[in-house]
Amino acid sequence: MTQQPKKRPPWVRYLLVLLPVWLISSGGLALWYYFHQEKQKALVEDQRFTQAVSTLLLEDDLRKIVNVIGERNPSSTTAAANLSRTASMIEGLLGPSNSGYIVQKTAGPKNWPILQVSLAGRNPQDPAVWVTTSYDSRPRSRGAEANATGLAATLAAAQALAGDKPKRPIHFIFLPHANDPDSPVAETAAKLVELAQSSKNPTTILCVEAMGSGESLWINSNAASATPLNHLQGLGTAYGTEAAQASDNGLSTRLFNMNLPAVRVATRGPLKPDENDDHLPFAPTVAAASGRLIELIRRCSAN
Repeated sequence: MTQQPKKRPPWVRYLLVLLPVWLISSGGLALWYYFHQEKQKALVEDQRFTQAVSTLLLEDDLRKIVNVIGERNPSSTTAAANLSRTASMIEGLLGPSNSGYIVQKTAGPKNWPILQVSLAGRNPQDPAVWVTTSYDSRPRSRGAEANATGLAATLAAAQALAGDKPKRPIHFIFLPHANDPDSPVAETAAKLVELAQSSKNPTTILCVEAMGSGESLWINSNAASATPLNHLQGLGTAYGTEAAQASDNGLSTRLFNMNLPAVRVATRGPLKPDENDDHLPFAPTVAAASGRLIELIRRCSAN
């Protein structure tokens, strides 16, 4: 009489079915949790940078520059008056009654002022960090990305850092000519070089523009050894020679060709000649990018 094989207990069959299901589900859950945590970390990081500036104040600055003032350059009587209005706005926002800075004015080409505010370093003999931006626009353009977003971000950075005590001095420079090709751009860059060399050769010059297209910074430099490239972790991406040469007429390239340690700080590549630049930027995006700019300035001035 043949012996019948023993039947497996029912729970074994259930276990054989449920065990692979549990392994797959738990693995999927672990992956979901990991990526969820990474996403939460990224959100916290974005919020930290955004909170470094006042989004409402920055939104107001952008609206005034793009919609209320509009075109800013010497190409017409109205645009020239708007360029002067922008200089007055910068002086008012950063001056003693608001941010507490003493605003220094240097006569630039065609008599529009180069404006400067400075933070004294704990080691005043150390080479300074220079942060420069332009307050003009291209002809027949309200100049949103060239350069209201760069101007608003630099203003926000100067305001946020007003109470800092950095190791190195920090100088914020606002230039009247950089985007209108018919204005004295080269002469303005040369004047900036004079200012830099009259105090102490800078350790780095951050040329801020086009900060409205994303939150992460794009650092364009012709020099692989540029100081900001060593301080970019968590802030953005460095691009090399080709990206920098995409803006051959840009301020950073002009300064680099004058043997100064200039880098372009933005959130996108240079604007194309026929690209529309009249759209009011999204303030929270500019605020987050401005927070990263502030952190980059702090890192550069701390070493």
